[in-house]
Amino acid sequence: MSDYREFKGKQGLVRLFNALGYSRDGLTAAWKNEAAFREETLLAIVAIPLAVFLGETGVDRALMIGSILLILIVEILNSGLEAVVDKASPEKHELAKRAKDMGSAAVLLSLVNAATVWACVLWP
Repeated sequence: MSDYREFKGKQGLVRLFNALGYSRDGLTAAWKNEAAFREETLLAIVAIPLAVFLGETGVDRALMIGSILLILIVEILNSGLEAVVDKASPEKHELAKRAKDMGSAAVLLSLVNAATVWACVLWP
């Protein structure tokens, strides 16, 4: 794994290129290590084309697709939070549990948000 500090002074296209590499690494890590992310990605693979087909307007499509992408975003943030908590405090601790539970709650709310958006857009 590369040392991120060596790129701190980079600017312009070099910095953008490095950032894209870190993002790729993050997506790869999420896919390899997080079953929930894999499941939600498969949901997105089905739901996004469905949103394009079912949405009557650009706004409908944007809301439906955005709500699905938000699930993936929140899942990645939750996974990152869990990794940091596990690294910082491998033993059981009330604060560690609280942080993990809150991350899980955020994922749940993103799922409820997506269901609500889709229902509002598709309900006659």
